[in-house]
This record gives sequence, C-alpha cells and structure tokens, in this order.
Amino acid sequence: MKRYFVLGGVCLVAGFALNTCVRGLARYEAPSAAALAGDDRMLAKKSLQTFGQNEADEMEEAAAPMAPPPAQSVGRVVGGGKGGGGKDFAMKKAEAPGAPPLPASEPEAPATPGRAWFPETFLFEPLVVTDASGSATVPVKVPDRLTNWRVLALAHSRSGAQAGAVSSFAGTLPTYVDPVLPPFLRAGDVVRVPVQVVNTTGSPVTRPLKVEAQGAAVEGGSRTVTVPAAGSVVEYVTVRTAQPGPVTLRASLGGTDSVVRTFDVWPTGRPVVETRGGTLAAPRTLELVGPESAVAGSERVRLLVFPGALGVLRSELNAAFGRGGAAEDAYALLLAGRAPELLKSLGGTADEESLKRMAALAGQRVLRAGRAPDVATASLLAEAALVHPDNPVLARLGERLSGQVASAQRPDGTCQGADGWTLQRLLVATADCARAVRAGTGSDAGRRRASGFDARVAGAFERYVTRVQDGYTAAAVLASGGVSGSVRDSLRKQVREALQKRPDGSAFLPVGPGVVRADGLVPSETEATALAVLALVDDKEAPLADLGTSLLADYRPERGWGDGRANLVGLKAALALFKEPLPSQVSVVLERDGKVVTEGTFDAKALREVLALEGAATGSAGKHTWAVRAEPAVPGLGFSLTLGAYVPWRASETGRGLELAVKGPAEVKVGMPAEVTVQAASPAGMALTLRQGLPAGVQVDRASLDALVNEGKVTSYEVEDGAVSLTLPPRGAAEPFSARFRVVPTLAGSLQAGASSLTPVDRPDLVFHVPPATWAVR
Repeated sequence: MKRYFVLGGVCLVAGFALNTCVRGLARYEAPSAAALAGDDRMLAKKSLQTFGQNEADEMEEAAAPMAPPPAQSVGRVVGGGKGGGGKDFAMKKAEAPGAPPLPASEPEAPATPGRAWFPETFLFEPLVVTDASGSATVPVKVPDRLTNWRVLALAHSRSGAQAGAVSSFAGTLPTYVDPVLPPFLRAGDVVRVPVQVVNTTGSPVTRPLKVEAQGAAVEGGSRTVTVPAAGSVVEYVTVRTAQPGPVTLRASLGGTDSVVRTFDVWPTGRPVVETRGGTLAAPRTLELVGPESAVAGSERVRLLVFPGALGVLRSELNAAFGRGGAAEDAYALLLAGRAPELLKSLGGTADEESLKRMAALAGQRVLRAGRAPDVATASLLAEAALVHPDNPVLARLGERLSGQVASAQRPDGTCQGADGWTLQRLLVATADCARAVRAGTGSDAGRRRASGFDARVAGAFERYVTRVQDGYTAAAVLASGGVSGSVRDSLRKQVREALQKRPDGSAFLPVGPGVVRADGLVPSETEATALAVLALVDDKEAPLADLGTSLLADYRPERGWGDGRANLVGLKAALALFKEPLPSQVSVVLERDGKVVTEGTFDAKALREVLALEGAATGSAGKHTWAVRAEPAVPGLGFSLTLGAYVPWRASETGRGLELAVKGPAEVKVGMPAEVTVQAASPAGMALTLRQGLPAGVQVDRASLDALVNEGKVTSYEVEDGAVSLTLPPRGAAEPFSARFRVVPTLAGSLQAGASSLTPVDRPDLVFHVPPATWAVR
C-alpha cells in the first residue's frame, strides 16, 4: 500500500498529513541575555522553551507578523532568543583612543559577512507530498541565530492513525559575538550595552572586538578580548542616541563572527496626531496640517488598509456578545444567525462552534427578555429570534413577538405611540415595527400578517410624508421598506438634501433638534448616517462612497458604532455598501502634494488582514494635500491615515478637569525592583485610561499589577514596550486615585522615561499629559 504524507493541516492528499514544528532553544551563557536586554518574551507567562498543551498558541504569539490563518497554522519553524535583522553597511575603522594593539599572534582577519537574519518563524509549507516510500525533502534556509533547533513532526492518516517524531540540530560557531540590545531607545538616551563573547572551543582565544553603529554614536567600541576555553565574557560599550530613527549596530569578533542588529530610536516630546479615514471606493484627497515646531526626525505617516465589511463583521463577532442590554443581546443573536451566510458572501469562513456558543448564550438572554415584553422590545427581539429557524424555541418566540408587534398597529396604520409622543418619534417607531413584522414572513401566517400590516403602514406614511421635517425620520421610513413610488422618491430627495460634507470629502446625515429614536433617545450622527445608507442604497444620485467613508471612520472595535440599535443599522449599512468580495490584489498608493510617499499591495488572500504602510514624513509642517488611492478602486476597502509628530513640551498644560502626578524611584539599579507611584483625579463617575511611560529596558512586575486589579483599584492593565496602561474604574466625587507598582530596570545608563497621560475612556479627545522624566540607572 502506498502512503503519501502531506505537510499542512488543510491539504490532505491521499493518506497521511505531517505537521512539523522547528523551535530554537536559545543558549545564554554568563549573565542572562534576557535579563540584560529586557526581553519580555523570556519573562512572559508562556515559555518559548517548553513544549506542551499550549504549544500552538505560544507559536502563534511569537510569529504574529507572519502567522497564517488558524486553519493552516501547522508547519512552522520558530527560533529562540531576541530577534533582530538589519542591513549590511560600510564599516569605518575607528580604534578607540588608548586601545591596546592587537597581539601579533592574532592579526585582524578580513571582515566576515554579518549575521543579520533573525526571524522568529522561518518555515511555513502548507503542502508537501511524499513519494511512494513516505519520504520528502524540504529545502530550508536556516536563520543566523546561533541556537539549538528542535523539530517536532506529527503525522496522521485519513483513517485517523497518528504518529510523531522529535529531532534536533544545532547551529553554532566556534567563537561568536552577541550584542544584547533593547527593543528601542529614546532620543537622548545614553546606555551601556552588554556584548557577549562566547568561546565553544577547548582553548582560550584572543580576538579583536569591534562595535559600530549607524544612527547612533558608540563609545569604547574597539578593544581586544580574551575568552577562556568553553567560556564567555561580557564587555560593555556606551551607545548615545541623538535623534529619532532606525539604528543599525554591527559587532564583529576578528574574522570569526560578525552580527548585525537593528532597533528604533523613539522621539521625545509631546505627541501630536491627526487621523482621517474612509473607503477606497474612489481616490481620496485629504488636507492634513502638521505642527510647525516638530522635533527633527519625529514626523511619521502611517496608512492602514483593512477589508471594510469583512473586517467589521469579524470584529463584531468577537466583540458583540460582551456588550450588555436588550438591544445588544438581540444584535448578538441576529449576528450569530446571519454570520455564516455573510462570511461566505464576503469570502470568509465561519467558526461554527464559536457561532453556536454565541447563539446559545445570546438566545438565553433574548428568551429571558422576551417573556413579557412591551411592543418596543418585541420589535427589537423578533427579527433576531426569527433568523434561527433551526431552533424551535427561538422560532416560536420570533413568531409570537412578530404577531405581538402586528397586533399593536393602530387603525391609522401607525404602531406604538403614547401620550407626549411627537409625530416624528411615532413615525420612527412605526418603521421599527414594519421591519419586525416583515421579518416573520417565513410562514404562511406571517406572510398574511405582513401583507395586511404593510398595506396599512404604507397608507400612514403616505398621509404623513409632507410632515416629515428631518432627514433622520425620512431615512428611517425609507429603510423600513414601507414606501414606494412618488413617496419614496420624495423622501429620498429629502435625505439627499439633508446630507452634509466634511473637509475630507466624507458625507454624513446630521441629527436635527428634537429628533429622537423610537426609544426616546437622541440618535448619534453615525446611526443617522447608517440609516441614510440603507435608505439610499439603490439611489444612483446618492453619494454612497462618501457616506461609507464616514461609516468606517466612526467604527470602533470596542463599541462598534454605539449601542445595540446603532450597531444593528451600522452593520447592515456596511454590508449593504461593501457586499462584494475583495479582488485578489489591490495596489495602494499614498501621496503628499503629488509625490509618492509610500505604496504597497493589499492581498485579500494574505496571511494578514490589514496592510500597514509607514514611513518618514519629513517636511509635513503646515497644510499639505494627501491623496490615497487604490488600483483598482474598491468600495470594500477601508483606510485610516495618521500623521504624527512630536513637539517640545510646553511649560504647562491645562488639565480640563484631569490631573495626573507620577513619582519615579529616587535610585535605580539594574536588576533591582523599584516602585512607581501614580496619582490621578477627575470628575466623578468617569472611567479613565492611565498610560505610564517607561524607559527602555524597564520591565513591569505583573504581580504588582495583578494585586491592583484584585484590590479593585484597576479594572485591567496592558503592558507594552516602553509603557503600561491602566484602566481605572469610575470613582465618586472628591475620590482621587493613587496606586503603586513595581518595575525592574535591565539596562544601565541615562534613559528617557516617556510621557504619561490620563484619558477618559469615552472621551479619547480629552488627554492630560505629564512630561517625561530622565531615569539614572546604575
């Protein structure tokens, strides 16, 4: 019997599938490289040096930039140790003053090619078929990282038989050099960088060591080192950073080894950011104003391109169930029911198990809310329950709720209403009822019910059309599908005339005074704009691309477009606008004043869903015209353009009700814990985000942050390179916030801490900054 093996979990040919993982087991001699460099990966909760139940998850974290879709994440090669990568560059021969001459027995050898390729993941082969004997050869280029690689191979047959094997191989040199660098530095930092020199031979060696850099100054970078047999030594050089930008550092050990590493130097100062967004349905021209006093080298531009409808749909599937309220629960249940068909139409795939769990949990909440609902609640829940015909309990609930809404129709054709209601609110509520009744047309009784309801509601809308005074109500009536003919044309014209333009060319529907939703709350402009899209989706005169620009620009993953009602119409509008699958490839170009700044290709089948283009934007001070275009133009692609720079700190900053004070440690030593104290004040009832800037190489003690969460002082926290963010719960009047947490510095020198900020969670435009401090670490 012939056995055919396949590498990859998604392409099973004729027998066995082989999953392989190759992982580097980094060797650290003398002082720990992780401790010296402040490498978060070495101190994270998940160890990169162990194999176990969470192996695939750990590999996914380590290889995020290159990770394939989950269904194909089966063949990977992961290396241990700190990643790098960089460029070879012409070296300048510069001996340090007073450096000892090279010994005669060890003349300086010609420079060797620099080791510069250090990917965390370097092999992904989704399909490898063996020959008849079960053998296959996969050519692999091994990275420049010096480590032991572990190979894990798993095989399974179509009948379910499984097997596996583990092997390993080493990649090393007799003697080598390894500079231990932080992930970043800030302009003005002066640091002592440790450089490990390792000798794996049985005899001591003496070699010239040279460390040079582009983008930074190196002091004491040339000397002679002697390393004992099977031992290592650590030498230190001083690196000074003067301005922001990339730094390429090269360390060479005679003619035996040379390694190239890169890192970024971040700017200091107060950040100034301007962001615009929209769709790429047509070339977009934007005017952005850069600050006049930007710190040299700090001006950067970043363009993110993401799949509009597909990206929003996946984001909502992840976030929708975490929001509370009857409208949110109905929205989550509706989303779970429609997701498989929507994902398929947009070129995506559904996670059936996740959708089942989401539908089950949301369904329980909807059943509870649907026991004795009023008409307004019934109109919210009916459609959500009816999109689950395979669930008899939800299907019966949807039929009952749809019938309840239909029976609430008044003789004049309107629905709902009470004392004190305006005609505007009554018409919007009637439109909601019409959608709920029409959702129940899956049965004969439902179709008869909807037919009678539609006839009466059309008469009501026709009688009152001349009294519709605002675009929001006109859009709600149109989106309900309850009008046609001249009434529809009249309302469309009213919505089009109510639209307004923003400076970036996007369009939106404003909400006039006194306008409310069916629940009596004032709708947001975002919700009104989404309704305008649904009202005008078949109108050839409507600026749909410009409305889509506003719709995507206003979307936030954590809250969607607002509450459950807003999210319901927002998602419907996004899917109506961007219902076509994306082309396989789209070229994206960013220009400033007619000159190309950066360009790239968005690949709908690529491993990442977001195309990120970033580059220097020197000379962006003042007003400039920026253009973003896609070739071909694609309505289903959204973009976010951010122009950022840093300016010198002002002498004082108005807090506008916010106050923040930060006290760092008086004395800091490498490897010794130190305390940071933060104090904040704000108006009562306001949830806040406190972002504390930290110097390069300073690690946060997560146990101290967990203690703050357990004490209720902090809702959650997030640790990143150079900062820690704390989410603070709302507090009472005159109730300040005060907390302490521990940090551990891993790099000696004079280091800039970065600014700290205090921001209300629901008001990201309101920010209070605290200028950065300088830490002296011994």
